Amino acid sequence: MNDDVPFPAPNEGDLSALERGAEWLKGEGESTDVVFSSRVRLARNLANTRFAIKATKADRQQTLDTCRDCIMKAGLDVSLAWADLHTMNPLDRSMLVERHLISKPHSKGRGTNQADDPRGVALSAPDERLAIMVNEEDHLRIQCIRSGLALSQAWRDADTVDDKLEAQLDYAFSPRLGYLTACPTNVGTGLRMGVMLHLPGLRLTGEIEKVKRAADGMSLVVRGFYGEGSEAVGDLFQISNQTTLGRSEGEVLRMLELEIIPKVVEYERVSRRELLAKRRVGLEDQVWRAWGELTHARLLTTDEAMRALSLVQLGVVTGLIRPRTPSAPGPTLTARLLHMLLLFIQPAHLQRVVGREINQEQRRVARATFLRSRLMGLAEDR
Repeated sequence: MNDDVPFPAPNEGDLSALERGAEWLKGEGESTDVVFSSRVRLARNLANTRFAIKATKADRQQTLDTCRDCIMKAGLDVSLAWADLHTMNPLDRSMLVERHLISKPHSKGRGTNQADDPRGVALSAPDERLAIMVNEEDHLRIQCIRSGLALSQAWRDADTVDDKLEAQLDYAFSPRLGYLTACPTNVGTGLRMGVMLHLPGLRLTGEIEKVKRAADGMSLVVRGFYGEGSEAVGDLFQISNQTTLGRSEGEVLRMLELEIIPKVVEYERVSRRELLAKRRVGLEDQVWRAWGELTHARLLTTDEAMRALSLVQLGVVTGLIRPRTPSAPGPTLTARLLHMLLLFIQPAHLQRVVGREINQEQRRVARATFLRSRLMGLAEDR
């Protein structure tokens, strides 16, 4: 057991400490040209215990203590690190959000004194494939992430953890309705399965709205980079199931992994081929303008940098941008590098890279400087 989630300031030029984990950015597995990651999340609550929205601070502290002890003694086949979010500094909480290990509401807390709201998270270290949030909207949120299209593996991981916790905890369960949750939309299996997709081709060809409408018609939901309420910055979309009642876990898994997501992946690939065949010069222009922005701009917002990185990644996977072979050992222009840069340019990670807290205007300068230093000279001039 480790009682801290460490986010050390990196040594000069060495970001390896921050690169550890971040499963959703590894660029490994099936269909990684389109699919960043697969995620399974289970919502669970304790029987005879008030839901979070009705719980007092004392109630939530008791829930936190009970769940933490159970999680850390459950015999899970992973190395766990535990963090009490109410005692963690705001920057580290923000880094957990940026790494998709906790939600924004979980970071902020509930009640009048949100920062003091008892809540925590257990993480598998160093791979970050497992995160168990305590006192989020539900008492427990079990989340498993895998790189690429790997919902089956993520589901097996989550189901195993759930079984071990349920052997020790009395879950709120109805024989008629299934698992009881704070939000009615999660009642039943309490299951959310989803994937994070990179869909620049569909956006550029104007087909992304069709995907959203089709998803809505199949009881799926399309969200942005940080899930509910967020925008799809950098052409990153999350598609997940919306129905948890009346549909088994196996049915949801088969629908998403074998039917829906492969079709979206193929639509994106077709769009990319169409752009190359019919609008190649225009696509090249956008891709190389993005490269020029990343390697020469002096000021960049997070959204500007993510949009440019999205186009550069599209250029790399379509062969429009050719990585330069380095004459000496060092970084090369790979999808993994571009994925990791998406993380490092987020506000909290950028401040940890810089080594101090900086304001928004200073972050625009630091972000542009950081990207120039990481990308300059990594692509062949065309």
